Formats: sequence, structure tokens, C-alpha cells
Amino acid sequence: MTDPHIRVVIADDEPLIRAGIRMILTSDRSIEVVAEAANGREAVELARSHAVDVVLLDIQMPVMDGLTALAELRRVVPATRVIVLTTFGERQNVLRALEHGGAGFLLKDSAPAELIRAVRAAAAGDAYLSPAATRHVVEQLASGRAPARADRARQRVAALSGREREVLALLGEGLSNADAGRRLRMSEATVKTYVSRILAKLECENRVQAALLARDAEEFLRE
Repeated sequence: MTDPHIRVVIADDEPLIRAGIRMILTSDRSIEVVAEAANGREAVELARSHAVDVVLLDIQMPVMDGLTALAELRRVVPATRVIVLTTFGERQNVLRALEHGGAGFLLKDSAPAELIRAVRAAAAGDAYLSPAATRHVVEQLASGRAPARADRARQRVAALSGREREVLALLGEGLSNADAGRRLRMSEATVKTYVSRILAKLECENRVQAALLARDAEEFLRE
């Protein structure tokens, strides 16, 4: 018996990229690519008309760019999860995408297995951060972090319990629930419960936003 289908829209203006992603995703029997979009406007229209679970969204697209499309998708189909496709050269855009509700980001040269993991995680209500990519983006932006931003992050994180702060710190490292559980010697289900509690307390839409907040409050979480 196979898992229920995860319905996906691929949005990228390069046909070869779309074809490659489709080939990888459809190798997993639980994933169904229901449509492809060549620009952001098409992505929004297809996601709305096909009731999809996940949109893989390129940032650089004609007609409507990926960041504008992300905002539209969050408005018209808030239950649909959006994974941003990116390259290391688009760090600032990635940060904006995550802060505006993206369910994660994925490098275009990621391994096929990572692409499938990202889609499955997003469909399950989690967010996917490639640890290597997350560290790279955060490290590049850390030098420009404003003190006021760090202060605000510390004030928000102060509302968490000690254990919740430990879990949040691991989210900031880009760890999955399973990896965090191994680090803290607790079950994956328990970590997931903590993550849900953390998101509610911090008023974050997803674990990606929580991870960014964790990095802003990194020094406080180490105390």
C-alpha cells in the first residue's frame, strides 16, 4: 500500500530544470507532479486551481518573480507549502522568502534524495532546511546583523522554557526533528511536540522562521 499522493506544482522558467525535477519527484510513488509553471503568475493560478500540497518555486522568473508569487500563494492558498529553489548567489532573496512564510529552501544542485526529502517534509507540515545551505546563508548574513534585531530575538526567546530553548537552538543549526531527538536523547515525536509549542509561543509560521530567530538569539541560547 502506497502513501497518499503529495500533489506538487513545479515553477521554473527553464524547461530543462522543470523536466529534471519532475523526473526526480515522480521516482517516488507518493509524489504526483500535477502541473508546471513557467512564471510566478502561472504558479499562483495552478496552485489555486489544482489544490496542491507543495509548490517548488524558483525566485528568478518572468511576469511575476518568485518572491511576489510567494506572497500571493500565502494569501490565496495558505495551506499550500512553498519551497524556494535557489542558488548561493541569491542569499538576500532567500532570507526574504523564509521570513515571508516559505517552507524552506533548496539549492538547485541538491542531490535527488534531498529534493524528495524536502517535498515530503513540507507536505507533512515541517519545513526543510538543508543544514549546509542554512549555515552558509546565516554565516553570510551574520556580519550584518543589527544589534536591535538580536535584542528583539532575545526578548522573544526569553519566554521559552529551558528545554524549548535547547530544541530551538538545534533548529537554528538546521537539524531535523529526528537529528534533534538523537542529540537530546528524546523521541522524534517528542521533539515535534516541542517544535509546535515553540512556534506557537514565538508566533512563527514555521520552523524556518524559528531557525532564523534562533540564529539572531544565538548568544542568548548559549547562556
